[in-house]
Amino acid sequence: MSNRFVLALMLGALLSVPGVAQEKGGDREKKVKLRDLPAAVQAAVKEQSKGATLVGLAQEEENGRTLYEAEMKVNGHGRDVLMDATGKVVSVEEEVALASIPAAAREALLKAVGKSTMLKVESVTAEGVTVYEALIRAAGKTAEVKVDAKGGAVK
Repeated sequence: MSNRFVLALMLGALLSVPGVAQEKGGDREKKVKLRDLPAAVQAAVKEQSKGATLVGLAQEEENGRTLYEAEMKVNGHGRDVLMDATGKVVSVEEEVALASIPAAAREALLKAVGKSTMLKVESVTAEGVTVYEALIRAAGKTAEVKVDAKGGAVK
């Protein structure tokens, strides 16, 4: 099967299932203030947000684990840092220019998006692995398409 066919199937599946891959619709997260975070997380937020504008903070439950997200703006683009209760960075999601990602990933995203509208592209790094996400709008719904640096589909 070609990458294009697999990505088209994946996109179709995402758009046909209510609530799947839709922008933070079902997340169990609540807005919090810096002073309400554990001390280690406060310190990590201050360190991670140097040179950035802190937009918001949230606490969320993921697989039975409490995580904290710092949403910020850096040089005009979004950057979200997810941390555990010890302040350890779990993942970094950063808005990037499509032209800045590896060619294979860029081509795969463009093919998957097709005639849909690409709203933004992000790099997501977790556990030393980076994937690329395109937030798209198709048929009045918002969905994400994810690929690795080689253009392979990512669940």
